[in-house]
Amino acid sequence: MFTYEAGQFDVIVVGAGHAGCEAGLAAARIGCKTLMLTINLDMVAFMPCNPSIGGPAKGVVVREIDALGGQMAKVIDKTHIQMRMLNTGKGPAVRALRAQADKVLYQQVMKQTIENEPNLQLVQGMVDRLLVENGICKGVITKTGAIFRSKTVVLTTGTFLRGEIIIGELKYSSGPNNQQPSIKLSEHLEELGFDIVRFKTGTPPRVNSKTIDYSKTEIQPGDKEPRAFSYETTEYITDQLPCWLTYTTEKTHQIIDANLHRSPMFSGMIKGSGPKYCPSIEDKVVRFHDKPRHQVFLEPEGRHTEEVYVQGLSTSLPEDVQHQLIASVPGLENAQMMRPGYAIEYDSIIPTQLWPTLETKKIENLYTAGQINGTSGYEEAAAQGIMAGINAAHKALGKNKEVILKRSDGYIGVLIDDLVTKGAAEPYRLLTSRAEYRLLLRHDNADLRLTEIGYEVGLISEDRYQKFLQKKSAIEAEINRLRSIIIKPNEKTQSLIRSVGGSELKDGIKASDLLKRPEMTYEHIKELVPSNEPLNHEIEEQVEIQIKYEGYIEKSTQQVERLKKMENKKIPLNIDYDAINGLANEARENLKKIHPLTLAQASRISGVNPADISILLVYLEQGRIARVNNEND
Repeated sequence: MFTYEAGQFDVIVVGAGHAGCEAGLAAARIGCKTLMLTINLDMVAFMPCNPSIGGPAKGVVVREIDALGGQMAKVIDKTHIQMRMLNTGKGPAVRALRAQADKVLYQQVMKQTIENEPNLQLVQGMVDRLLVENGICKGVITKTGAIFRSKTVVLTTGTFLRGEIIIGELKYSSGPNNQQPSIKLSEHLEELGFDIVRFKTGTPPRVNSKTIDYSKTEIQPGDKEPRAFSYETTEYITDQLPCWLTYTTEKTHQIIDANLHRSPMFSGMIKGSGPKYCPSIEDKVVRFHDKPRHQVFLEPEGRHTEEVYVQGLSTSLPEDVQHQLIASVPGLENAQMMRPGYAIEYDSIIPTQLWPTLETKKIENLYTAGQINGTSGYEEAAAQGIMAGINAAHKALGKNKEVILKRSDGYIGVLIDDLVTKGAAEPYRLLTSRAEYRLLLRHDNADLRLTEIGYEVGLISEDRYQKFLQKKSAIEAEINRLRSIIIKPNEKTQSLIRSVGGSELKDGIKASDLLKRPEMTYEHIKELVPSNEPLNHEIEEQVEIQIKYEGYIEKSTQQVERLKKMENKKIPLNIDYDAINGLANEARENLKKIHPLTLAQASRISGVNPADISILLVYLEQGRIARVNNEND
């Protein structure tokens, strides 16, 4: 094939989905000359599945991306059609923001952001091969023979690697939404020695809004209170569109039962592992046969389209069966299907082949992020994208600084640590239950946890950083004020306490201690002891949470401090596990495969038990003592 030299860059990002967008923007903003290559310019930041951003755990990730200086939160704030805070009746650790997107407008705004970013060049092209010399990645070669050279490369290929769409008995080579798949790059990764796994995901049908009888459904409006993902958003969308709730019926389930023999999920046509926490409707009906119905949400795909996403009806059943399924759901009896649902199988690399920086262990200067690493979801992809972009940029610029978030720093840290330490047997989805420190990793405090890091790497502006410091100072000052003020049991105080169902005071009490009562809020305390200066909602919220949950937060913080000792215990890369007597065979093999960087990471590897960790710790201490003795000789 004819080839030609097409350009020299610091960082090349392959793919322009949600991981690619964050990786490219991060690298360019840090100061790298960056190239983004995508199969189709019309697919930048495309949402092939649910037209939404956020939800439990995922919404916190979007806030974390914003706190680091990423883009996803800003774009969804400008382009949503509805926004809701979920779990408002529960504690702050499980509250999460979720936005319905105008998916076409989301793409347009993100693409425009990329096109206008200095240092960032967006080019249409399909990458077939990597330039690898002596185990080091030095660029890419496209299908048309263009050779782009670079210091680092980030692969964010999503579900395009050897993608195959499956609808009933029909199976054909395709990326999502009938786009071109990437065949040769997947084959090339195997040639380079990467272990590849086959995964599957799917999507439901889309129907025409004009043919839906909404009178048979329940309206699901957005919140009246203005909300935003980004800490920098100051203008809010108030003109929101509702979603609608309906349910499957006994007839729906009968149709599925009668056609299971035609389902690729059960006929054996689908080989890849699918996401357990986002099953198809046929899978739900089989697994939960005792349930008489399942929720179906009707979600508009934008302001300027009649397409409605039928969430809850994800399926790969034949097209004729999908028509029957839709007609069996209340409100959809006469709905016209505009696009059928489908399953898509694709290649992913096994993520234990990555360092926590998301650089591959086999090929130096090659990073991967997003669904190629075995994850599902736009938010998980974007989170990996910004981290891979930061680390690839630092490597390209010769900065000896790897940015690795700990599990106690954020859900992003949990996500990446789970991937590189435990791998993914199915498409990985973030859940609040995966985070052992979820009381610390809340929606409300993402900026307090991660803005410092974003500023240090160069993604947070000086102006934003100064505002952040002012916010921190205001929170601390108000907490100290409430701890220093004594509220006396006068008539005003007792009346307010009675009005909220509390027990009257017998003596004076610190304002902070009164706020710890479950029935009391910061608004109540403010009535009794007004602040000298007005505080914005975010500061007041932070004051209330930090005081009210002080005991729980302190307990979690102590657990983090205890873990830090293990996190700080580094394991040399050249360690010889075969030389360590007493390790269980399974532990030895898994340690050799993962190459953990710290004792804490080693403790999270499957098959490594506490006895193995104790043996490893003794071995490391003996090595340290030997080094000290040698230095003293």
